Amino acid sequence: MILTRGEMREVVAKIADEYASPNADDVDRQARFPVETIDGLKSAGVLSALVPPELGGLGATLSEAGDSIAALSRRCSSSAMILAMHHLQVACLAAHGDNGVLRTYLADVADRQLLLASATTEVGVGGQLRTSRCALEASGGRFTLEKQAGVISYGAHADAVLATCRSGPDAAPSDQVLVLCVPPGLELEQTTEWDTLGFRGTCSPGFALRAEGEIDQVLTDPFGDIAGRTMLPVSHVLWAFVWLGLASAALTKARNYIQGEARKNPGSSPAGARRLAELAVVHQQLESLVRTSAQRFDQRADGEDQSMGFALSFNSLKVAASTLLVDIVTRALGICGMAGYSQTSPFSMGRLLRDAHGAGLMVNNDRILGDNAQLLLIYKES
Repeated sequence: MILTRGEMREVVAKIADEYASPNADDVDRQARFPVETIDGLKSAGVLSALVPPELGGLGATLSEAGDSIAALSRRCSSSAMILAMHHLQVACLAAHGDNGVLRTYLADVADRQLLLASATTEVGVGGQLRTSRCALEASGGRFTLEKQAGVISYGAHADAVLATCRSGPDAAPSDQVLVLCVPPGLELEQTTEWDTLGFRGTCSPGFALRAEGEIDQVLTDPFGDIAGRTMLPVSHVLWAFVWLGLASAALTKARNYIQGEARKNPGSSPAGARRLAELAVVHQQLESLVRTSAQRFDQRADGEDQSMGFALSFNSLKVAASTLLVDIVTRALGICGMAGYSQTSPFSMGRLLRDAHGAGLMVNNDRILGDNAQLLLIYKES
């Protein structure tokens, strides 16, 4: 089928109902890759949503991609997180991969529906995105790279990995580049296990990464520019859409529970009805925050993505959205009571609550607040 931007949300929502929903609990229970859902997304052409049209993709906006992610997250947030992280890598390549090798690979992503993963964490740097120990070794138009990655989400199932490293053996830890690592010049050796409370289907253990290839697989922009202008704002927006879908699932369960209670006693208002109304208010706050932030990214003016205010805004989105998510799911649990606490009830909040608590840990909120604190010490409003 030939997918269009206008029908992408509807197509992803159908995949969510047909593949993600019936497999979500098993994916969570077994901590397994949601192969049925990802295969469905590939068959529909969804993995090329952010590939530019001239390279065979849809050229979707971040708002459009995010809307489809939220629809998927209503059924399986692990599947939605995988789609969000793939879109993030495509966005980085589309914005910063300006040579023939990288543009050809983006066209291959669209044509073959390749799944891209990320290796930005490294053992020994304390989770600091802007610090690398490993270094690129370049010679004769080729490169080699070895990295001990603390986490590579769905690495065993990805077709390629974008990895950060120092630009050379003598470079400072913050002098980084981003490298497209592809088979047959990519080898991943799993070094840790993945058995977490939530987002279990993302299958994100650590790996020893070894890669070699053409030097043109190294993105020309410094990683600091890629991170500030694309990686961080796009990740915060797309993750927030994952959390919006998850929050919507919790709200739907709470509403269905209260409506069921109302049908049992016609003419009377269930005890949790007022709390449901309060929950709907908080959910609307989250939805407005997420959609407004996505629109700001899509409509940004030239140079705005390099401003301090831009960074503060999207850092704050991440902290606010992840905090609101936990509040929403916890409120929904309180409304459903024991029905929400039971693992076998149709109103169970178990998986939703466990996934929700992962939101504040992915790039820890404390680290982001620390970054914002430093920015605010020198920030001046224009």
